[in-house]
Amino acid sequence: MVTTTASISRLGAALPFWLVYALPPLLWLGAVQGGLWVLLAPLVTWYLFSALDAALGLNEQNADPQTPEAALRWYRLGVMLWAPVQAMTLFGLIWYVQASAHLGGWEKFGLFFGTGVMTGTVGIVYSHELLHQRNRLERRLGDLLLAMVLYSHFRSEHLLVHHLWVGTPRDPVSARYNEGFHRYYARVLRDCPRSAFRAEAALLARRGLPWWHRRNPFWLYLGLQAGLLALALVLGGWGGLALFLVQAGVAVWQLELTNYVEHYALTRKHLGEGRYEHVKPHHSWNASHRATNWLLINLQRHSDHHYKPDRRFPLLQSYAETEAPQLPYGYPVMTMAAMIPPLWRRIMNPRVRAWRRRWYPEIEDWSAYNRGALPLPRGAS
Repeated sequence: MVTTTASISRLGAALPFWLVYALPPLLWLGAVQGGLWVLLAPLVTWYLFSALDAALGLNEQNADPQTPEAALRWYRLGVMLWAPVQAMTLFGLIWYVQASAHLGGWEKFGLFFGTGVMTGTVGIVYSHELLHQRNRLERRLGDLLLAMVLYSHFRSEHLLVHHLWVGTPRDPVSARYNEGFHRYYARVLRDCPRSAFRAEAALLARRGLPWWHRRNPFWLYLGLQAGLLALALVLGGWGGLALFLVQAGVAVWQLELTNYVEHYALTRKHLGEGRYEHVKPHHSWNASHRATNWLLINLQRHSDHHYKPDRRFPLLQSYAETEAPQLPYGYPVMTMAAMIPPLWRRIMNPRVRAWRRRWYPEIEDWSAYNRGALPLPRGAS
């Protein structure tokens, strides 16, 4: 069923995506009350939305992809406002916590763990939406959100590497078959920053410019991150800086758990001599769970995002199982499973083997795909 433009443009249709704005007040409640209240944000983010998924089921309705941008104003506003709200929440909490005496060390850690769940689960996901847009304001808001978690290079890696080379050995964040999350996480933390820098340097070289040219966005990344670190230090001293680093670490962990789930073991067919098939919907895991797609602004409709990367989140399409592989649960449950590799393999490996039989019955030996040992794509820097 297709949702009409008139239906999707209503404020009421967009409001479920604004539920994430409950997270900053929950963090402030934890900061004021202390104790177990500091755990409210992760409990709501991971467990409440997953419980809502179980109660509300799937949403397989699709909006008309030709819906004009003017009809999406409430969705765009919700995403764009998040950057200043998150900044005020994060730095306000750093100042308040360091100026107060009622919170112990573990309470502070718990509070900023929850803050990292917010800046990762919401902030990075919103930055991802903003960085895929073409206007300068949205891209700068996306850069600000990434700088708040010290992961600015994600912009370059995602746009210049991941979307081009997903499902090939050139993409660090395409998780391999049987690769546990902990090994994957160490690999992407090592490989992604240099992969992103190499891609930007190659882009500049094609324009006849050296890597140190001012147009290299890594100078912007460095400046934004240094400025935010300095702000945390001014507002909260060394303790405030440590709390800033805690939330950043948690946020990056949340992001890479999501990256791990999105493409686990889904590879593009190697056609020989470094040539790979085009990206198709079946190269991403799809999830149509209603509530967690409210939380993650339809990121779980990931098959369509890779098929049409510039499509705004309200217009992302859901696919049937005949078109794209389906996750059994939303991302929060799947990322918790990913932290337990034997459980993850039990859930996902049979699905991967079924996917291989369905889409590539002609491939008998998957060992090179499993090891990431196939040739790099032609043209990959």
